[in-house]
Amino acid sequence: MTASPVRLLIVDDHPVVRQGLRTFLETRPDFEVVGEAGDGETAVAEAARLRPDVILMDLVMPGVDGLEALGRIRPPTPAPACWC
Repeated sequence: MTASPVRLLIVDDHPVVRQGLRTFLETRPDFEVVGEAGDGETAVAEAARLRPDVILMDLVMPGVDGLEALGRIRPPTPAPACWC
């Protein structure tokens, strides 16, 4: 029986960083990148919509930063297995 891959949401305001993480993680069979967000506001919406297992979030972003976004995500959305 094969375990399901870990479903990831990547959040960073730099597209090159998001693409680099996606490219690396997609080479691993144990990870599935289910979405990306370029800001905290979008991250909150995508977390609710996608319900990822893990969120890789940049903490320093313009507008809604990573800490504020995580605070908004935690209460209404089931907690991911890991906050990284």
